[in-house]
Amino acid sequence: MLTWNKWEIYLLLAITALVVIATATAETPAMPKDVPDSWLTYHLFHPGPGTGTPADPNPAYYYKGRYHLHYIYRHMSGYAFAHVSSTDMVNWKWHRTVLDEPFTGHGMYSGTGFFTKDGQPAMIYHGHGSGYNQLAFALDDNLDKWTKPVPVRPKTKSGQFADINMWDPDCWLVGDTYYAVSGGRGPELMKSSNLKDWEYLGKLFHEDMGDNLGVDKNEDVSCPNMFKIGNKWMLLCISHGLGCTYYLGDFKDGKYLPDFYGTMNWRDRNVFAPESLLTPDGRRVMWACMRFPEAEPNGSRAGIQTLPRELSLPEDGVLRIKPLRELENLRHEDEEGERHYFVMSGSTRRTRRRFGGDAVELSITIEPTDAREYGVNLFCDKYGNGFPITIKPEHKVVAMGNIEPPFELKEGEALKLRIFMDKDLIEIFLNDRQAAAYMHRHDKNNTGVRLFSKGGDIKVKMRGWQLKSIYASQ
Repeated sequence: MLTWNKWEIYLLLAITALVVIATATAETPAMPKDVPDSWLTYHLFHPGPGTGTPADPNPAYYYKGRYHLHYIYRHMSGYAFAHVSSTDMVNWKWHRTVLDEPFTGHGMYSGTGFFTKDGQPAMIYHGHGSGYNQLAFALDDNLDKWTKPVPVRPKTKSGQFADINMWDPDCWLVGDTYYAVSGGRGPELMKSSNLKDWEYLGKLFHEDMGDNLGVDKNEDVSCPNMFKIGNKWMLLCISHGLGCTYYLGDFKDGKYLPDFYGTMNWRDRNVFAPESLLTPDGRRVMWACMRFPEAEPNGSRAGIQTLPRELSLPEDGVLRIKPLRELENLRHEDEEGERHYFVMSGSTRRTRRRFGGDAVELSITIEPTDAREYGVNLFCDKYGNGFPITIKPEHKVVAMGNIEPPFELKEGEALKLRIFMDKDLIEIFLNDRQAAAYMHRHDKNNTGVRLFSKGGDIKVKMRGWQLKSIYASQ
């Protein structure tokens, strides 16, 4: 009979634990063989294995012909960065999970990607449990191999380590100098010439930051992402209480001085934890994590990423938000898109059931009108009852479920509305100046679309496309 002493048992348990950790480290997320009907069609989400608990998008890059995006998820070994890559930011493939606690020695919390002076992809993030923000550097062209992380420890001018809050960081390069911020309330600023020696510069925000932006000076600045857009510097971030927000401004005396504040979130944490990259043709593209109270604990509803959004800032200083142009490649190649042109008199409704479906893009143009309210009902039943998206000119909002994002047309301006329906999830874009997301449960047989107006006529141009799955080849 084989017998074991206690030390042999301890050794066996330790080896078993290492095998379990190694197995977890080797995990590659993948779609299941039989995909549930309720799972999304063209939004990026975490498919498992396991529940995953996915969250924030994180370090993103365009590097040697591919786009790379990481996002937080919790797997067997703790908080890790999942890694997906793509040639078009629409169709993604998962890589093996390598950035996890067994490798780094800490959990992977929010951060951003950047390039070093010599073009090497690098990332800065918060090392959960380490007490520090961390830096890591890519070692291969597929971004599957990384250096061991090193902590970011800024010093004061007197040479002492700065006693600052270590939280969600960002890093960017200006000329030959790297700048980094440690987020939270009262975010901290530092600089370095070599990514090893960091000088603490004090608070990020300039003392001249006024009280007229509509946000408290000490509001939470987490998941920060600082970049140049148009003739401004944009700080894209979250407040844990407000969701996805952004500042526009410039640097003065080495500190950030915003002159505009805006938000991209309208309910709970529907749009949260943004991350962006710069494409080879100069577009700034962002994602954000979406969570909904209605979400089910499965891969398609927990930790959904928004559709990629193109951001730009023209000379008028108003941020533009457009759906990624590559999404048009999801339209079925054998369809030009159904077209309809019609005039509706006030207080009438017109149904277009042929546009219906659970993976659809709609493009609706409504000429300038004096109608009191007008819009479109989605997921309509046979009687035309559905989920309304309503333009309310008097209140200067667009109503969508229980949210009312601000939106106002200019004098004589037509409404240009893009709608993306993916199972229960809806994303809308209005005149490239507003965007919103919402989840609405509905009977899968109710797929009609209905236009309506109240108190005035509307002249409508409408086009629709069925959209292909991004997971067909998984």
